Amino acid sequence: MSRSLRASLAILAASVSWPSLGLAQPAQLLPPVVVTDRAPGDATPPSQPAPRSAETAEPGGSLTVPPTEQATREFQKTPGAVAVVTDAAIRKTPAQTIKDVFDYTPGIFAQPKWGEDSRLSIRGSGLSRNFHLRGVQLYMDGIFPINTADGYGDFQEIDPTAYRYIEVYRGANALRFGANSLGGAINFVVPTGRDASLAEGRADFGGFGLRRFQASSGAAVGPYDYFITGSWLAQEGFRDHSSGESFRSSGNFGYQFSPDAETRFYFNGNTIRQRIPGSVSKTTALTSPETAAAINILNDWQRNIDSVRVGNKTTLLFGQTTKLEFGAFGVERHLMHPIFQWLDFRYHDYGAFGRVTDERLVDGYANRFVGGINLHNGLINADQFLNTPGAVKGPLLSRTKDTSVNASAYAEDSFYFLPTVAFVAGTQYLFATRDRQVIVAQPGVVPGRTEFSLFSPKVGLLWDVDRTWQVFANVSRSVEVPSFGESSGFPAPVIPFTAIKAQTATTYEIGTRGRRPDYTWDVALYRAEIDNELQCLFASFGNCNVVNADRTVHQGLELGFGVSLSKGMFVNGALPDRLWLNVAYTLNDFFFDNDKTFGNNQLPGAPRHFMRTELLYKHPSGVFFGPNIEWVPQAYFVDSANTLTTEPYALWGVKLGYDDGRRYSAYIEGRNLSNKAYIASASSIDRATPGIPLFEPGNGRAVYAGVRARW
Repeated sequence: MSRSLRASLAILAASVSWPSLGLAQPAQLLPPVVVTDRAPGDATPPSQPAPRSAETAEPGGSLTVPPTEQATREFQKTPGAVAVVTDAAIRKTPAQTIKDVFDYTPGIFAQPKWGEDSRLSIRGSGLSRNFHLRGVQLYMDGIFPINTADGYGDFQEIDPTAYRYIEVYRGANALRFGANSLGGAINFVVPTGRDASLAEGRADFGGFGLRRFQASSGAAVGPYDYFITGSWLAQEGFRDHSSGESFRSSGNFGYQFSPDAETRFYFNGNTIRQRIPGSVSKTTALTSPETAAAINILNDWQRNIDSVRVGNKTTLLFGQTTKLEFGAFGVERHLMHPIFQWLDFRYHDYGAFGRVTDERLVDGYANRFVGGINLHNGLINADQFLNTPGAVKGPLLSRTKDTSVNASAYAEDSFYFLPTVAFVAGTQYLFATRDRQVIVAQPGVVPGRTEFSLFSPKVGLLWDVDRTWQVFANVSRSVEVPSFGESSGFPAPVIPFTAIKAQTATTYEIGTRGRRPDYTWDVALYRAEIDNELQCLFASFGNCNVVNADRTVHQGLELGFGVSLSKGMFVNGALPDRLWLNVAYTLNDFFFDNDKTFGNNQLPGAPRHFMRTELLYKHPSGVFFGPNIEWVPQAYFVDSANTLTTEPYALWGVKLGYDDGRRYSAYIEGRNLSNKAYIASASSIDRATPGIPLFEPGNGRAVYAGVRARW
């Protein structure tokens, strides 16, 4: 039996030794404040829930997929920076990329690259990763990891129109997923037949040839329910050689054995075809932003994906104190990726999870315990061919079998030593391996195996000041195991992947969040002290050659707030009209800590200041309109030597729409109306030269419109 399999079985065996789930009187905790990233300008605050202990389903609701407000109550028991983005915000925008979803969520730096691909970073995670995603764990329905087993991820499989709500865990606040990376985790949750419309449709059209159609259906009949959604999107793209097309579908089928037991089966399928325009020089990005890199056109660079995910989740309630959840998943994914070589990768991922939540009185004090396990293993059959003009697959250059094992166990306890103040302590143990077998070798592709055994403790305080706001503080440890892609440099990596260490960080965090009828806020201040941060060095075509930096620091401020500047201007009464100001501001202060090469230089890859603001008038009938601004007031470096920067920019747009919260919604939105040429994102290197192709131009002026109806 292999060492990795023995470790996985050991953690599974440990799961059956949890304490017996006895019954007790429910702990009467103060209801946490409900804080969501609702659409700016919503006229009324969410209703406050009645006190609950172990979460039961809302009347007619699902146990496996809680409705938005119920999920938020559970969510706000975290002593750290968390947020929920509801579909109310998503349906008022084109929701074309991840950026559209998180525009007003502070702490997330998300910028489009091309097509539906984006550059996403939370608290500086994965800044030096010049391709794909690293440092943030992405999930669908809390079951399917969108990241592959070795850690990297893509955004094209995420359909922004498909979700009821999106959970954001910034930093090491996502123990329930086994995620403890620097950036945290994001969970995309689709509706069920118990909270969806029988039929719903959406159509969007707009700049650069965007066309999208989405349809869904859901219903519940007795103990059964179903939900299914599908979408088609096509666009020509702002830049040359950036056209794309995607078909995506998701669904689930649930069965309630009783009010205390429910199982649900899930599926997700995607077919994505996307051309890649590539990075260009700073001059080209600012003077001819539509231009694609010449090599990308010659060899027809693309990123094409076919994927299927299936899974199951079962939830059992034991009295009013204990909830048990468990499930499993499988993923088949085919990446067809002609770039500097023709990459033909087939991914086979599988895993399982179990989680128990127990809320009760312990010697008269309210107590909440959460514990669980997560397994995520996978195999990549990675073939690389010569890519010739026209994306014609040439001779085989290399063939490897890359195996990843990830097994984690975690526990967290919240003890209310005062009626409204909890001391929270937890830890996570991660065992991970990366094993490469080389069948056909090319220079730099070598076999090897690495093994990681890491603990991540966490302590914190959570104070429910009253029913409308909270204060929190924590100290946490996070770890990040390198992926196989860290050694993908061309023509050969600087060092083999077996020589790369895990990135570790200690993060100190304090913040507050709350919602009142006339204002909302979400504030977090943090400092992460990092050892062995994964840093890229430059290679041809912008590939990532990774080394471990010595010590670095990521610190910053995440500030989101909304305020009713005026109300009752034209309509008075219980639901007056309002003028809302909505702001999301992020301060990024990332730097080397007395590095032997770069001293205390700034880390490249993210703006020091990033702000989104919107002034929105909302009429109680559902009509809304107003301007918005995106502002990066200071250029940021793209190299560790701090020799080359981007350029500051300010973009403005305007939005007009209607959303009655029931059957119909529609919008028309203008973006970058001044047609500003700007750099949306950039790759990073150690030392830059003026003409180096690192820059991704942002989109020019565009107008989008859409309508949504449900029955």
